Amino acid sequence: MNGKKVLLTGGTGGLGMGVTPLAAARGADLTVTYRYSEEVDRLKQKMAAEDFSKIQFVKIDLLDESAVKQLIEDMGRIDGLIHLVGGFAMGATAEYSYENWKKDFDLNLNTTFLTCKYSLAKMLKQGYGRIVTVGSRGAVEPGAKLAAYCASKAAVVALTKSIAAETRGTNVTANCVLPSVIDTPANREAMGTEEAQKWVEPESLAEAICFLASEAAKDLRGAAVPVYGDV
Repeated sequence: MNGKKVLLTGGTGGLGMGVTPLAAARGADLTVTYRYSEEVDRLKQKMAAEDFSKIQFVKIDLLDESAVKQLIEDMGRIDGLIHLVGGFAMGATAEYSYENWKKDFDLNLNTTFLTCKYSLAKMLKQGYGRIVTVGSRGAVEPGAKLAAYCASKAAVVALTKSIAAETRGTNVTANCVLPSVIDTPANREAMGTEEAQKWVEPESLAEAICFLASEAAKDLRGAAVPVYGDV
């Protein structure tokens, strides 16, 4: 990834704490989006000062189409998109509010669509690009009380595969990873730590993501890579 200009959304979140340091260490020129400054501060504590100083941080609402378009235009060239933004929610379908359903699709699917749309347009003009999205095990193995989450993540997988089909014959690729439970502080707080040793560490998932975002992954198109840990 040395010298590649990469847009990394959600790079200050739980998964981003694994992906951002690795992408920076592999030489990527990172633009990282964020919502809350305290998340940037936590990332700074984890990263080497030299790598952290090379990152451009942009505070943005990724549901604002004009802002997303401007962000990608301002980057000049964009060699890679790693889209980590997303969220987990659960509730019985018969009791789940329509408002929450729409919020889940906004967070998981619509942010993915907007970042992919404008990144893809520029990549096709350049003749090079790597798009990596994050689905979920739930996208292919839906569970009870997870209808909105699983459906929105399944849509992310479908979107990614559609982009892969559209970019055949080019040097632009699109792939996604399907994590099971990720070992983040938020998940430990919500689910306890009894099974945490079986979960996927952010740093492990980062290895798969950064490979898919690299030149070496030129022959992988439309893959949905399961990264389940020991669960």
